[in-house]
Order: sequence, then structure tokens, then C-alpha cells
Amino acid sequence: MLKTPPLATPKPRLQFLRTTINSVTNHHSRRKIIRCQHSNTITNRKPRILCLHGFRTSGQIFKTQMNKWPQSVLNNLDLFFPDAPFDSNGKSGVEGVFDPPYYEWFQFHKDYKRYENFDECVEYIEECMIEHAPIDGLLGFSQGAILSAALAGLQAKGMALTRVPKIGFLMIISGAKLINEALAEKAYSPPLQCPSLHFLGDKDFIKPHGIELLKSFENPMVIHHPKGHTIPRLDEEGLETMLKFMDRIQKIVSDKEDIVACNNN
Repeated sequence: MLKTPPLATPKPRLQFLRTTINSVTNHHSRRKIIRCQHSNTITNRKPRILCLHGFRTSGQIFKTQMNKWPQSVLNNLDLFFPDAPFDSNGKSGVEGVFDPPYYEWFQFHKDYKRYENFDECVEYIEECMIEHAPIDGLLGFSQGAILSAALAGLQAKGMALTRVPKIGFLMIISGAKLINEALAEKAYSPPLQCPSLHFLGDKDFIKPHGIELLKSFENPMVIHHPKGHTIPRLDEEGLETMLKFMDRIQKIVSDKEDIVACNNN
């Protein structure tokens, strides 16, 4: 019989959400949403993005990793970096490189087909999107990228994130599909029309799965890089592609703001 490690137990929802966003005094205060490049303007504002970190890392670690990108990119995005809702349930791959604490979005068994606390994770992300509305798109790395792509598909089917506006775009770094058949059938068919930018590393062990994920999107944009399972630096070609995608998502946000302004008038 296959033995699996003990799985994490979800924290009480309301207490967890409060401490994530507001607490500065109790032992949960480490869990906070880290934000950068805030824009207070209402019209022509920057795209506001929820950034979902990799497995057993943290929002702070992801924010640090994203500093590889040039300021010409970061200064034009409004980024939020939440910690995942569950404490790390095992050894982190970044131990010795980044300091703890480490978190994970949900847990999976050794066959990668059975998940625990997936619904709780989705609920938590929805609460983050409500608290920091309007969230225009998602940016994810590794487990965060897998989750981001799946959420867009599940939301399109009316099966997730039903209390928030439609995800306007995705940025997927080292992504893949969920293997769970029941979720995959709902999340990836038919191909999503959501604008997406995918990062594929030549030495990334997950690259074949990232290529397969491309089939789930209409007209995806792709940045290839020579590295492995990491947030890559942007070379000249990659930066050009990134800036084109940013022009596209800025138009999405500006058009949405124009509609809101018209409705308010």
C-alpha cells in the first residue's frame, strides 16, 4: 500500500484571512501580502496583478526573485505577493538559498493526481482578490503557475472565483496542467481566450508539460529562455515580447476603466 506523508490541516478561514491582511502583532503576522509599485490613480492605472509563488516558498521570496526583471517592466505593474494559505509540509527546495518560513498552496499525493485543500486554496485566493480589488490578472511560478492557469479555466466555466470579475490575463512561469482528471476536464476545455504569456526554460524539467499547457490557450505568447526551473532574466528578445504583452494588458485595463467610468456617469 502506498504511504503518503501527513497532509496539512487548513487554518480557520476568517481568522487566517484577517491575519494575512491586517495582523501585525500575533504569531500569524509573518503572513502578509507584500505589495510593490502601487498606483493610486483611477484612470489609466497600472495592471494590478496577484502573484502566486512556487511550492514551499513565500510571497517575499517570489518578490525577491522577480527583481531579476528590469524596472522598465516592474515599474509599470502593480504587484501583490500573498503567502499561500498552508505551512510547508516538508522540505523546501529553496532551503539554504532563501530563509523560511515557507508555504504551499495545496497538497498532492505521490501520484500527483489526488489533491488536498484545493477548494480552501481557491477560496483564499478569491478573498485576496476581493480585498485588493480590482485584480486584473494572475502571475504564477511553478505551483503558482499551475494554479493560475487552472483558475482561469475553472472561472470561465463558473466553477471558481464566482465573486470576482473575470481574470483578464495570465503570466505563466514554469507552468503545467493539473493532472487530476476531474479538474483537468473542467479547466482546459475548450481552449481559453484569456490572453497569456508563458515562460519556457530549455533546462526546466517541467518544460514538456508547459508546452502541453499552451494547447489550452488561444494565441498564447511565449518567452523562451536557456535556464531551468526558475524566474528568468529577460534578454533582449524576451524583453521585447514582454513589452508587447504589457501593451496588450494595459489596453485591457484601460478599456475596463473606461467602461466603469461610463457606467458611473
